[in-house]
Amino acid sequence: MSAQECTQCAAGSYSLGSGVRFDQWDSMPAGFSSVATFLENNPHGDDRLTCNSSTWVPQGNYLESNRDECTVSLIYAVHLKKQGSVSFEYQYPDNNLLFEFFIQNDQCQEMEQSAETKWLKLTNHGEWASHTVNLKSGTNILYWRTGGVLMGNKVVKPVLLKNIQIEGVAYTSECFPCKPGTFSRVPGSSSCEPCPRDTFSGHGASSCTPCNTSVQYAAEGSAVCKDRPPCSKKDYFQIHTACDLEGKTRVIYKWMEPKICLEGVTGAGTLPQSGEREPCPPCNPGFYNNDTATCSPCAAGTYSDGMKPCERCPAGTEPTLGYEYKWWNVLPANMKTSCFNVGNSKCDSMNGWEVAGDHIQSGAGSSDNDYLILNIHIPGFKLPTSVSSPSGAEFGRITFEFETLCTADCELYFMMDVNRKSTTVVESWEKTKTRQSYTHVMTKNASVSYTWAFQRTNQPSDSRRYVNDVARIYSISVSNAVDGVSSGCRACALSTRPSGSACVPCPPGHYIDTVTSQCTECPPKTNLDPHATPGPDACRPCGPASRSDQDHSLCYSDCRFTHTEGNVTLTFDFSPLGSVGSLMNGPSFTSKGTKYFHQFNISLCGGKGHLAECTDNVTDLSITDSQREKGEGANTIKTFICQSTIIPANGRGFHTALSSQSINLADTFLGATVANTLYGIRARPELFPQTSKNVPDIHFYYKSLEVTSSCGTGRSVVVTLRCNPERSAKGELSVPSQCPAGTCDGCAFRFLWESSAACPRCTERDFHRIEGSCQAGHQDLLYVWTDPKLCVGGVTLPQKKTLPCESMELWVRLGAGLGAFTAVLLVSLTCYFWKKNKRLEYKYSRLVISANKECEMPGADSCAVMEGENEGEMEDEVVYTKPSLLGKLKAIASKGNGQKYENMQLNSSHSKALVWS
Repeated sequence: MSAQECTQCAAGSYSLGSGVRFDQWDSMPAGFSSVATFLENNPHGDDRLTCNSSTWVPQGNYLESNRDECTVSLIYAVHLKKQGSVSFEYQYPDNNLLFEFFIQNDQCQEMEQSAETKWLKLTNHGEWASHTVNLKSGTNILYWRTGGVLMGNKVVKPVLLKNIQIEGVAYTSECFPCKPGTFSRVPGSSSCEPCPRDTFSGHGASSCTPCNTSVQYAAEGSAVCKDRPPCSKKDYFQIHTACDLEGKTRVIYKWMEPKICLEGVTGAGTLPQSGEREPCPPCNPGFYNNDTATCSPCAAGTYSDGMKPCERCPAGTEPTLGYEYKWWNVLPANMKTSCFNVGNSKCDSMNGWEVAGDHIQSGAGSSDNDYLILNIHIPGFKLPTSVSSPSGAEFGRITFEFETLCTADCELYFMMDVNRKSTTVVESWEKTKTRQSYTHVMTKNASVSYTWAFQRTNQPSDSRRYVNDVARIYSISVSNAVDGVSSGCRACALSTRPSGSACVPCPPGHYIDTVTSQCTECPPKTNLDPHATPGPDACRPCGPASRSDQDHSLCYSDCRFTHTEGNVTLTFDFSPLGSVGSLMNGPSFTSKGTKYFHQFNISLCGGKGHLAECTDNVTDLSITDSQREKGEGANTIKTFICQSTIIPANGRGFHTALSSQSINLADTFLGATVANTLYGIRARPELFPQTSKNVPDIHFYYKSLEVTSSCGTGRSVVVTLRCNPERSAKGELSVPSQCPAGTCDGCAFRFLWESSAACPRCTERDFHRIEGSCQAGHQDLLYVWTDPKLCVGGVTLPQKKTLPCESMELWVRLGAGLGAFTAVLLVSLTCYFWKKNKRLEYKYSRLVISANKECEMPGADSCAVMEGENEGEMEDEVVYTKPSLLGKLKAIASKGNGQKYENMQLNSSHSKALVWS
């Protein structure tokens, strides 16, 4: 500064001129800070306690991020005198973490950045990627921010960061000394070199000092020499030699390179003797050794089981292309193995896996956190000539059999890289796993690399404590590989021309008739199984209430269902439910307080054009719009039922809700029925208690053929449709109260869909008629629905009818009139005859009186009233006496003697009573 001129840095130091570099991470460099964002969603309120331990951790050569879902920012502020840039190297292998890099100015305003520079792309396991962003002059605050999407119990892989370099700062006034383990030999260096193996250096060294290699060793870039330990079993490994000319092999043992142990000291082990020479294992199917020491692939159009010479396929058949590796004498030509370590390059020259006769197993590596890599490359897939595959169907599959034996937290990854874009983890297995098989189906005809990576522990390690932890793969088979060999032949369809002997392709949905060798279409309501033996049995019948699409590639429901019980038939139409139903349940909280939801998309009925779709936008935050339009990079699942994990944007600093961990729950529709069991899958109606049983529940059964580490037979889903007239046609989806995530075991999912559209179609049985009274010669007929109404659509309610009728009022009036007239007439007649009877009685009494008078005088024969005699002058009265009981008895006795009269007393004012007897 005093001379105002630039001078060269001395040997043992370096300078970037106008830049600064951070490549030593034994501790956090000055100016860097790690800040955890306290989550706002923790329901327990202990927010400030949950993320205090979350931070970026220095690990010597690199910086390691947090492993939980807390959002942690690594911050560095720098003032640039001129426009510059920032560059760094990183590892980002796990999409369960979000990793973004952005810049703010001194006003804490975020600089404009494109998605490509803000959201960092995933990297392959063990590989470093570089990232560069231009900076403006002035104050720039750099943020490296990580945040877990959702962890659960799964251990995530942290983000690793190293070699941060910033250009455009003020011209430096001092040189930086080389860190221990590095040196700069000449003045004016812009960087320091690592010391070679078995040498070391201190702070600001211009050269490296050799170790005493007889008792010491040092890895590349070491600051000190270490004492060589006594040799043990951890320092050597066994391999199988290649077959010799006599077809023999043997097990031999080799020291691990570089050899760091001592043999001739107390307690040291020795290298075991080589094993006996043994016959080589046979060739793999599709290969033949032809009496030589190596196995060669069969020529095109020929096949072999690995034991016999290659033969041509007979007429009417074609070779089945693929690979089937089950004998491991040498590594196949299309496979390679390697070793990575995130913190050093000690194992770069080692084999990650070693062949061992009937299996291939993980190698020793240089330290326990090495990634031991095994890779197979398939340039593409080719379907058999007579098999056609519609879009989205299977083009090929890979199946492998493996086991892991571990005492630490080991993990075996199975990954794939399609068209050399990015490696994604298909499945992983933690800790010890018994011997099992796994299959992955390829639904896209593309170049693909499949990778197995085994790591004994993901904790930083510089030793081999768990060298006996091992992963073994016994067999690997790939079907329909375009560059594959043939282990057998399969039937193909022949041309219809009599002279044709070449195989011809069959249209979609056609099987090969083994008798005629012709293409024959599958019957209706069946789907074609591409893995079945050619013949009619390859057409598998669809389940109840399902039909097949035009290509016979899958079975689906057409939204119609019929149920008959006794003499009653119920018809259902579920189309008003819509093509896809969605359910978001929650919220749930992780142990750190992250709020998340589970979203389920369900396609109840319809073919391929109506499938549910789940998109993972976490790994696609750096995807451009043009790539998204082409469908590149997007982790999109299209199937009958899928699930995504949704994390709301609030509280996480993200501008949009995040959808991640999309999984396929059901890709096969088994059928719909009212039965509680179908093909071994139970509906468990007790999870959804039913209040009314007038309309039965209808269960839609689904199955996923994709096997996972926790679901050995794949996942199953039962969607129960229940009639509820109070719901809308779209209805409402729900999950069991006992299983708020939709499943209690992670494999069997159950949903209830209540809707008015789940009620049967209305028929004449669902309404009744009410007859009104006849008024003014008219009668109304009303039709009303039976209460409660448990039907929709179908027949409509008939309109009110009015019918003519004969009024009953006229007849009532006429009857009343006749009755009144008859009553009056009867009363009148009664009065008339009563009065007349009284007069007759009077005349009779007068006659009797006169008769008594005349009886006293003889000669009177007439009893009539004398002429001129006035009746009114008579004062006689007739007195009736009621006969006594004795009198009645006498009267009854007298009737027997012919006397048929009664006694009567007559009183008169002129004479005494005369009694006739």
